[in-house]
This record gives sequence, structure tokens and C-alpha cells, in this order.
Amino acid sequence: MNTVINIKIKKDLKESARKTAQELGLSLSAVLNAYLRQFVRSKAVYFSVASQMTPELENLLGRVEYDIARGKNISKMVSSSKEMKNHLSSL
Repeated sequence: MNTVINIKIKKDLKESARKTAQELGLSLSAVLNAYLRQFVRSKAVYFSVASQMTPELENLLGRVEYDIARGKNISKMVSSSKEMKNHLSSL
């Protein structure tokens, strides 16, 4: 037998959560049921955010990978502070 839970939540948060669930092929109800099952099973509350790169960081890393593949903008390896000073002075 199913029951209804009423909770107060900001309208934009509910809509964002619904869209995210839909993108994953789930209903918001299915997501909330899964979270509640996990909560009951573990008797703990977990909050985490999956790390995602910003478009700017993805673009920067793409340029870095491009330079690495072509051997550009790469400093030579140094093994002493003297070598480092000489290298930096040569730039």
C-alpha cells in the first residue's frame, strides 16, 4: 500500500530535481523512495556532490592536452634548485 508524504520545498529545487531524475530515466518519486530505503537500511544520512568539471576547465585541459601532444609549452625536468634558477632565468 502506498502513502503520500507532503514536504515543503522551493519550487525551483523541485523542478531541477524532477528534470535531473528524468534525465536519468527515473521519476522523482522513485529517487525519493530509493533515498528513503537507503536511509532506513543504513540509519545514516549521506550528502555528496559528484565532481564535475566546468566548461572552462574542460576547455583549458583540452588546450593543455593539445600542447602536451605537440611538445609545446612544457618546461624541462630539473633536479636541483640551481637548475631551476637557471631554467627560470632563461625564460
